[in-house]
Amino acid sequence: MASFQWFTELTTRERRALYAGFGGYAVDAFDFMIYSFLIPTLIARWGMTKSEAGLIATSSLISSALGGWLAGILADRYGRVRVLQWTIATFALFTCLSGFTHSFGQLLATRTLQGIGFGGEWSVVTIMMAETIRSPQHRAKAVGTVQSSWSFGWAAAAILYWAFFALLPEEYAWRACFWIGIVPALWILYIRRNVSDPEIYVATRRARDAGHERAHFLQIFTGAYLKTTVLGSLLCTGMLGGYYAITTWLPTYLKTVRHLSVFNTSGYLVVLIVGSFAGYIVGAILCDRIGRRASFILFAIGSFLLGMAYTMLPITDRAMLLLGFPLGIVVQGIFAGIGAYLSELYPNAIRGSGQGFCYNLGRGAGSFFPILVGTLSQSMTLVKAIGLVAGSGYLLVIVAALCLPETKGKSLAHAPSAI
Repeated sequence: MASFQWFTELTTRERRALYAGFGGYAVDAFDFMIYSFLIPTLIARWGMTKSEAGLIATSSLISSALGGWLAGILADRYGRVRVLQWTIATFALFTCLSGFTHSFGQLLATRTLQGIGFGGEWSVVTIMMAETIRSPQHRAKAVGTVQSSWSFGWAAAAILYWAFFALLPEEYAWRACFWIGIVPALWILYIRRNVSDPEIYVATRRARDAGHERAHFLQIFTGAYLKTTVLGSLLCTGMLGGYYAITTWLPTYLKTVRHLSVFNTSGYLVVLIVGSFAGYIVGAILCDRIGRRASFILFAIGSFLLGMAYTMLPITDRAMLLLGFPLGIVVQGIFAGIGAYLSELYPNAIRGSGQGFCYNLGRGAGSFFPILVGTLSQSMTLVKAIGLVAGSGYLLVIVAALCLPETKGKSLAHAPSAI
């Protein structure tokens, strides 16, 4: 297919980096998503409340925000590949340790620490890919392809969850779902043998060691970069907040208001996962063709409209099942270009710091959007609450995208212009 011709143009080094990033992000997704499948079991076995279960998820997201920024800073100082290995080891270790917990407090601790590695991995792998790809017109496609592996990790979590609960007693099945999280640490061996730091980073590191480059991570809050950091953070907050508002509460709405048992079946999950994978690919291609800003705006509008159609239109169960595919495309496709875009907004010396801060501040702030939906739903219908909160998030995306510069085709060998 012509849309994938770009892949054949990659060098061996670029392909190895892409494989490393793809695999790393897939196992990242598995270790994060597996908890969502285990919540009902933990509530039943431990008597854990829904609020406590939600607190574990929120705590993991907040720690991932801190981990993402920290990893970005460390990646600027110690290298992309080295810090990538650290992040994978961190989330793999604490996912495995979660299988040995016996109380809410213990699981809260391990999942919070897991979040540090989870958030850090995204920051480093997207920077590494953006800097490794030589051709600016292929950058978003490569980074978006790496991010599409989230769907594979999500699917793996679903499959192994079903397999363990089918083969093992429940008391061991949920623990095995966590224990197997240590296996992804083996991916570090592939990275160590096949991937090296991008030439752009190596040149920047040499300049810093020679005293020609004196950048500091706090520079993202000074001068012209302060505006970039504020707007980039708002862009990510809108994306992630809108996504969390829709995807967190949609299953509850379908089950408690629409009473659609079909959405508890594997068919619904498969449709949504396939749609999300397609969304990353479509989004990556669009970012390189029509530009970063136009793509973000298009997907923001589509996410809001389809999210509302899913909850407000009087359509049949079958129609809603089929609608899961385009919904998966738009809610996930909006993220395809964000890694490349944030990399293009900052100069080489502070790229990791800037990208890590913007995306992960957005993740931390966005984690409160589902809580806001729940609060508002006490005084209005759940549908209105979802629409109001998600709509506000996607409106924020549109405004921030219009205020930020277009970076399509930008070379990372040079610092971007101030805005």
